[in-house]
Amino acid sequence: MRTLTRRLLIPGLTALALTATGCGSTPHTGADGPAAPAAVTPSSDGTSQQLDVAAAPQGTSTPAAVARADGKGKTEQSTLKVASYDKASGRAVIAKSTPQPAGSPTPGKPSGTGKAPGTGKSPEAGKSPEADKPVAVGDVIASAPAPGAPAGLLAKVTEVVGKTDRGTEVKTAPTTLAAVLGDDKADGKVPVDPAAVTVEPLTKGVTFSWAKGPGLTFGPEGAKLPLGNLRLDVNASVDTAPDAPASAGASVSGFVQLAPQVEFAYDGSAGGAPGPRGAFLGMSGDWSSQWKLQGRAAASTGAPKRIPFAKLHSSPVIQVGPVPVVVNLDLTCYIQVEADGRVTVEVQQDVKGDFKVGGSYAAGKGWTPVSASNVQSTPVRASVTAAGKVKGAIGAEASVGLYGAVGVTADFAPYVRGEGDVKATASSDGKTSLEGAWALYGGFDLSGNLQLQLSLFGTPLFERKIPLGTLNREWALSTGHIKR
Repeated sequence: MRTLTRRLLIPGLTALALTATGCGSTPHTGADGPAAPAAVTPSSDGTSQQLDVAAAPQGTSTPAAVARADGKGKTEQSTLKVASYDKASGRAVIAKSTPQPAGSPTPGKPSGTGKAPGTGKSPEAGKSPEADKPVAVGDVIASAPAPGAPAGLLAKVTEVVGKTDRGTEVKTAPTTLAAVLGDDKADGKVPVDPAAVTVEPLTKGVTFSWAKGPGLTFGPEGAKLPLGNLRLDVNASVDTAPDAPASAGASVSGFVQLAPQVEFAYDGSAGGAPGPRGAFLGMSGDWSSQWKLQGRAAASTGAPKRIPFAKLHSSPVIQVGPVPVVVNLDLTCYIQVEADGRVTVEVQQDVKGDFKVGGSYAAGKGWTPVSASNVQSTPVRASVTAAGKVKGAIGAEASVGLYGAVGVTADFAPYVRGEGDVKATASSDGKTSLEGAWALYGGFDLSGNLQLQLSLFGTPLFERKIPLGTLNREWALSTGHIKR
């Protein structure tokens, strides 16, 4: 008896509109519920405020915030700036910043309101004489990116070295956000400006688009990219099985579209206990991708073959009341293929949904990971040849942190997995039979870790990374069996 192998085609497969829902997120702050309400909530000494959280104004010099060692008044914006910083020695030069032109927006308050964040007063009316004093030992400085400190600076003055022609030279040591936010509260989401994202293509065939304003036109049909979105298009080849015909060359093409935002919360009302009552740092956003995997991919041995195609970086400054908080975001977008080298596929998938990753802190409970995703797979078209398995993903490795220190890492990867096996048999008596099965699945993987640097909030240091836990959802797109 001889065995023949034939192709099984699965034309026009249509996926059900299935939704995969991740685990629910932990409330931002506090042991008793979500972060503080919008109204100002006085602490035991009546000085706690609910601070606004917003993007720092573009095109202006963001003043440093200074918390004075003598304890007089709250942390305030200052006319001081970090003129230079040397990370190796911790030395910095503090100078007077250039006054902003009249009419410039004041960091930390919406333009045109005439109100300082959380105070209900004009900026000048709420300013104390201490705000513009030269720095002294024990003062804490929070600065936006500066020369020598591209990720901003959060440091405590340990020694005033002396005056120079550029300003006052000081020695500094690392400190925490609790030193400048004190017993105040803050909670907000800040969209990442796509115009401030830098992109490094890692392979040929990558283009980057973003929309700010009326929207960017892309594609042959002149579609509009939604405001606040960034988009990466890729058209790249992947390793093809050595015995595959030229017509079965493996490749991946498509796009990833993101609208990331930073989520930040802090609750310093600890009732006299050291450190804050709660905190949250994370990244969330909408995700959509459309991609096509075709050809006969080479067999992958061990771990799946991952092909990074672009690195993205942004250091948005969010204004938490008077304090400029520098957030560092990094994403590496990649293609991943796992195959046995025998199956030739042509799979096209549309994925839309959202994701959220981060860490939530509550006094007495410590840090808790947050990971959630809602993903919907739209209709899929595919063909699968006989005998083999393949899995393809287009995803992103992400990290989010503060002042250059990574706090949360995550890996989000929507995928398609296909397998097929069709065989025809014929015997010498002329009898034939045909039997085959195929299956196509959609899904996503979400994993990551909380990093030790989250203690930058002023919370206790944890001893090791805390895993987000692997969140996986998979659903059948189409399956079938044939026998005759």
